[in-house]
Amino acid sequence: MTAYIDQVKDLIRPELGKHGLKLLPRGKSSFSLMKGGQIYMTVRDTGDNVEISFKGKKYMYDKWYTKPEHLAQVIFNVLEAQEGGGGREE
Repeated sequence: MTAYIDQVKDLIRPELGKHGLKLLPRGKSSFSLMKGGQIYMTVRDTGDNVEISFKGKKYMYDKWYTKPEHLAQVIFNVLEAQEGGGGREE
């Protein structure tokens, strides 16, 4: 795994169970989030960018400007929006 992807995985891992998701590594530069045996979202390091594939669309983030904690928050925001809102409890 790339260091960037490893950091994102470490940040999101504690929250995955709350959303019924499991993390599936997919090579050294990507991982998928699985829900009910189906791929829910894929995160892939493409070099200068990180790509999130979700519901048939791809979203690109410049990883030099988007820190791993910011990308993790994007993922949390998507999960919360799909479940009907509400903020994360800490």
